[in-house]
Amino acid sequence: MPIVVNLDVMLAKRKMSLSQLSEQVDVTLANLSILKTNKARAVRFSTLEAICRALDCQPGDILEYLPEECHEEK
Repeated sequence: MPIVVNLDVMLAKRKMSLSQLSEQVDVTLANLSILKTNKARAVRFSTLEAICRALDCQPGDILEYLPEECHEEK
C-alpha cells in the first residue's frame, strides 16, 4: 500500500507512548497499534484530527505517500 503511517516517528519525537496517546485521543490501544504498524485500511478524519491535536502535528507528519516501486524496495 503506497500510504505509510509514520505514527511511531511522531510518538518518538514527542516522547510519548502509544498507551499515552490512546488515553488522550480515546482510541483503543489495539486500533492505534493497527494504525502504527501500517495494517489499517482506513482512518477516520476525526481520529486523525485527535492524533494531530495530541501530537501537535500536521496530517502530513503522520501520513506519507510512497509510490509502489519505492514501497517494494523497503
